[in-house]
Amino acid sequence: MEREFWKAGNMLYPVPAVMVSCQRPGERPNIITIAWAGTTCSDPVMVSISVRKERYSYDIIRETGEFVINLTTANLTRAMDYCGVKSGRDIDKFAEMKLTPSASKTVGAPGIMESPVSLECRVTQVIELGSHDMFLAEVTAVSIDPQYMNEKGEFQLNDAGLITYSHGTYFELGKQIGTFGYSVKKKK
Repeated sequence: MEREFWKAGNMLYPVPAVMVSCQRPGERPNIITIAWAGTTCSDPVMVSISVRKERYSYDIIRETGEFVINLTTANLTRAMDYCGVKSGRDIDKFAEMKLTPSASKTVGAPGIMESPVSLECRVTQVIELGSHDMFLAEVTAVSIDPQYMNEKGEFQLNDAGLITYSHGTYFELGKQIGTFGYSVKKKK
């Protein structure tokens, strides 16, 4: 059977589904759900998010040059979805979803206390692409929820119930099928 060809489209799934918090000085913080987010560099530690220009958070991030990426869990799925379909122009998403702003160390925007990991980010470059602009940013600090630390002091992120987005559907990460480098590891 031959493969079927479709018109060009973004079918790179699954992707992380994250809540990005941002805030102008003196205004209430806002949250936008982003599925176009990723790691871009390890030294310096850099990430990217892509945001439509019409989104309320776009101007906030563009003006302040800061945002916080908050990883999402199964417990945050409803709030994550809500923050992606409602506009912060009209409502206080933190209050509506009963989320707690957490103080950041290096940026003015708060993190989300209920998130297992919050990455504080400073924009280094905005790349205009078309439907979305990409904000390339350096990670300036990371805060974690200590409930995911084990008795040895190791962070157990994979126990958090992280969420991914794939073709219109949210999924909780599940069964482990390998670890980095297992395919070439010498057998004992």
